Amino acid sequence: MAHKVIISGGGTGGHIFPAIAIANALRRIEPDIEILFVGANGKMEMEKVPAAGYTIVGLDIQGFNRSSLLKNISLPFKMINSLLKARKIIKDFKADVAVGVGGYASGPLLMMANMMGLPTLIQEQNSFAGKTNKSLGGKAKKVCVAYEGMDKFFPAEKVLLTGNPIRRPSVDIEGKKGEALVFFELEAGKKTILVTGGSLGAGTLNDCVKQAFEKFKDADVQVIWQCGSYYHETLNKEIQDLPYNVKMMPFLQRMDYAYAAADLIIARAGAGTISELCVVGKPVILVPSPNVAEDHQTKNAMALVNKNAALIVKDVEARHHLVDKALALLKDESKMNDLEDNIKRLALLDADDVIAHEVLKIIK
Repeated sequence: MAHKVIISGGGTGGHIFPAIAIANALRRIEPDIEILFVGANGKMEMEKVPAAGYTIVGLDIQGFNRSSLLKNISLPFKMINSLLKARKIIKDFKADVAVGVGGYASGPLLMMANMMGLPTLIQEQNSFAGKTNKSLGGKAKKVCVAYEGMDKFFPAEKVLLTGNPIRRPSVDIEGKKGEALVFFELEAGKKTILVTGGSLGAGTLNDCVKQAFEKFKDADVQVIWQCGSYYHETLNKEIQDLPYNVKMMPFLQRMDYAYAAADLIIARAGAGTISELCVVGKPVILVPSPNVAEDHQTKNAMALVNKNAALIVKDVEARHHLVDKALALLKDESKMNDLEDNIKRLALLDADDVIAHEVLKIIK
């Protein structure tokens, strides 16, 4: 009889991509496995998961709103309703195991799984565990982590260092530099910087690029600029003449080409992004987002910075220093080589397979 797995969580691409990668790995190992996703209504997963070929059910749940306490009034009621709905989902689906990847829906689903005696596995993507995962970790059968030293958050005997599942097609860059430069209409032999703020974009990074057109031109540097779908329309109206050496786009459909073309990458420090960057193995400057719970991104970035595997620029300082730091780094061949060598050492490519095998071990 086919095994049945529930995967819960989402909210951002950083949670959704690993969840889908784990599901794909489970299917590769056991083609007739049944997988059901549980997400939060109105969040990105309700669209992305069906697009990847999986069924998803939504819970009406939200996170704690720090900026407007009034908006939290309905939270206890939503939590109770979500727990009751999670109970019904687990019973109706007859799940063998529940996997939590973080995000709003992960909490109630795993909490109910624990109450019902259903075995659980947690996939913690960050170097600093979130409140939900910390509270659920004690009852999980296994906690798969991406960073060393996570036994300060979870029982040591349950922790397994697997890395974060990544989008494999995105990091498949071997031998693609030439075709990537043609794809972006860039010149061979010139240094290229990739600036990416993720699928939604990052206002700070966009401001940095926007005010540095002359600097890029003077340094004879090319830029691939993923500005994000959220900012694209406004930027298009603002910028009358985009320089020939700066390629701006809302979303990078061919992330592999962007990584392949780049000599230097400037990015946010989300857990998924960092896992991809380690596999790509190019010099990186990280600008952690300040709008993330418990300052996860700074902690993720420092895990690399402390191993001389990346440089960091604080968000508040980026508009003044980021571009100058990037252009100086491009000229420092020895530093570039060191960063490249050190970040490559942190790559963990097969996290999806390792985690999928752990999920199946729990069932058997």
